[in-house]
Amino acid sequence: MELIFLKPHLAWLIPVLVLLSLIWFKIKKTGYVASTTLSLSPSAFLHPSLVRQLPRLLITFSIILLVLAAMQPVIPLAEQEVESQGLDIAIVLDLSESMQELMDRENQEIEQPEEIEMMTMTQQGITRLMTTKDALRDFIIGRRDDRIGMVVFADNAYIVSPLTMDHDFLLHYLDMVDTNILRNERKTAIGNGISLANGLLLRQQGDERRGQVIMVYTDGEHNHGMDPLEVLEQLYLSNVKVHLVGVDLEDRIKERENVKLLINKIVDQGGNYFDANTRDDMFLASAGIDELEKGRVVTREYVQQVPVYQWFVISGLILISLGLGLRAFPYFSNYS
Repeated sequence: MELIFLKPHLAWLIPVLVLLSLIWFKIKKTGYVASTTLSLSPSAFLHPSLVRQLPRLLITFSIILLVLAAMQPVIPLAEQEVESQGLDIAIVLDLSESMQELMDRENQEIEQPEEIEMMTMTQQGITRLMTTKDALRDFIIGRRDDRIGMVVFADNAYIVSPLTMDHDFLLHYLDMVDTNILRNERKTAIGNGISLANGLLLRQQGDERRGQVIMVYTDGEHNHGMDPLEVLEQLYLSNVKVHLVGVDLEDRIKERENVKLLINKIVDQGGNYFDANTRDDMFLASAGIDELEKGRVVTREYVQQVPVYQWFVISGLILISLGLGLRAFPYFSNYS
């Protein structure tokens, strides 16, 4: 560990203060009355014990330590390794027009439903998109160590946010997402959404490869653009895991062959399918993905010029206290 002093010019105080302390010890002597009996003592006892010099040495060393503290010692670069959970996650969100329909329609009170085909929360109740956004908000907040990005799709796919650790930034854009962004796009290009999310993961994977996950939220079936089965095959070779959440997916859609093939393909490649027909189901689906996807990454935190003057101050105060304490005993008094 490297240690440097920000004020090395104060080093001249060390020899000066040590010299002054020695002069002070020499001048300051304890008064006493004695009669000599040196002629009666063996020569072995004529030399003073070095132990009696201990208070003087302790105080001298404490002076040196306190001057070193005044020189502002620092560690120029402290590196700390923190092991934590971390993944790269791309959220793929369906913004087709049907996402504005009510979530769990049967359990919401609806006035004159025959007159309203597309309902928003301000009109009649909680929509599929709003429910999905609420669940995603909780998911994002809980994934402190993950880089998360977002892709939306309808006829085409678009990046809303690149992978980021700034989750406040991501939540801001999640709040802004609604179907009006892609108002004129009425189809469901699931393959395009997954493909764009994979490209986002590849472009930002960096030197240290992290676990990569794609979460797809849709209330429909693929009917436009790239074949999602072919896209999934490419992702499997890249070791990217895909999870699919069916947002209030109607039974007639679940029974279609292309939907069954998509779900089976995802499950066969290690992903999961979650059937979210109610608001509670949606939150359980996001919580299930959260529980399944745990990664591990080692991050390094760097702190410039960590001050360590307290090491010297504490040590100096301890030594000076010991030195002064020992001088209270007659054995350590200076008689010479």
